[in-house]
Amino acid sequence: MLWRRLGRRDYMPTWEAMRHFTDRRGPATADELWTLEHPPVFTLGQAGRWEHVLDPGAIPVLRSDRGGQVTYHGPGQVIVYLLYDLRRGGIGIRPLVQHLEQAVIGLLADYGIVAGLRPGAPGVYVGGCKIASLGLRVRHGCSLHGLSLNCAMDLEPFRRIHPCGYPGLEVTQVAELGGETVGVVSCPLQAITIHPAEPVAFRDPAAVTAPFEQVGSLQTAQFNSQVRQSDIVTVGKKRAQHVL
Repeated sequence: MLWRRLGRRDYMPTWEAMRHFTDRRGPATADELWTLEHPPVFTLGQAGRWEHVLDPGAIPVLRSDRGGQVTYHGPGQVIVYLLYDLRRGGIGIRPLVQHLEQAVIGLLADYGIVAGLRPGAPGVYVGGCKIASLGLRVRHGCSLHGLSLNCAMDLEPFRRIHPCGYPGLEVTQVAELGGETVGVVSCPLQAITIHPAEPVAFRDPAAVTAPFEQVGSLQTAQFNSQVRQSDIVTVGKKRAQHVL
């Protein structure tokens, strides 16, 4: 698996790049994990209803092909996009979602933050407040999109929507719960385990706590070009502690 740290990227070009990558990947194409943040934007899932968008103001609202309803992305929120071949990995979409949720719960526990799940509502919650949202899509047997983790951001735009389609749902973030914040990456993403039979881990987890690097390009025409070693972190075989 290849890990791309992409810095701050606009939503639409990133989405187009994910689709471009997924449509052109073959059976031997390496899976990829993208970590980044977006400028302020509201996104509506494929079945998202406009009635959950209350007062977007100057923040754009974009329709996406991911699952879920409406959410907000902005600076200080870590986005993790997982481009993973489910057929090759032998895992279904629901177990994958469960792995991602448990990853966030485990990561937050490292900072003394007790998080959990809410029946019938994907995502991760702390004391009834949502701290991480998930929205995936399967295309040609491969996942795209992923999760967002609120770290150290302006939460006000969440008041302009029904977060994830739930009126009155409160949201929270790592910075408000005593978690460490470092640069743009407000909490470290340490490792990844996608499937119990295929554990993998990043070789340099400490690097993730530094501010995002501007790596490569999201021009879709360039995504099939050879990836420079400086642009990626190759994932090793040591068993990971968290799924992210």
